[in-house]
Amino acid sequence: MEGSAMKIGIIGAGNIGGNLTRRLTALGHDVSVANSRGPETLGELAEETGATPVPAAEAAKGAQVVVVTVPLKRIPDLPAGLLDGAAEGVAVIDTGNYYPQQRDGRIAGIEDEGLSESRWTERHLGHPVIKAFNGTYAQDILDRPRPAGDPERMALPVAGDDEAAKRVVRDLIDELGFDTVDAGGIDDSWRQQPGTPVYGLQAGLEAVRKALTEASPERLADFRG
Repeated sequence: MEGSAMKIGIIGAGNIGGNLTRRLTALGHDVSVANSRGPETLGELAEETGATPVPAAEAAKGAQVVVVTVPLKRIPDLPAGLLDGAAEGVAVIDTGNYYPQQRDGRIAGIEDEGLSESRWTERHLGHPVIKAFNGTYAQDILDRPRPAGDPERMALPVAGDDEAAKRVVRDLIDELGFDTVDAGGIDDSWRQQPGTPVYGLQAGLEAVRKALTEASPERLADFRG
């Protein structure tokens, strides 16, 4: 993966989306970035990074990797056919979290059907997703990269059902300067949702693996709608 430039679409230019845009362009990838307010509002980020601001409906065009990093309640508002023009085998990264009391309101599919956050997102997008970066502090994307083998290198959990897409995402995260731990399939991704031991954990491989095993499927009261 290293040294091989990819076309990457980023939908959402908040803290995570903005910092991924900064890092991925610096690594030489061809990044298109979109937000809900339109490309004309992304001029400063584009000038800083060299990324191409586009409407959300065009962000995935030709992309080998698409990062969806918008509030969960906004997922149903994304353009229909969002991924239709993406490259074959596109890896879709979902960074989302469910904050029912703080932001998103009650989502029936998650509360009543017991869907994981990313399974719910996957159904709306109509495409498999890989859950990553959801418990990562945005500033760490800029400040905490380390070379492979560095004892201070952080590890991030990565969940998903598509093994080929998961490998692409894990390789990209490695290029960004972080280790990864396979956190299972999308139905297992509750292990890295808000309120779990791994959420926000700034630690290495062993600690992240341990935290994933210690997670409980019972949501904390703060994260129930």
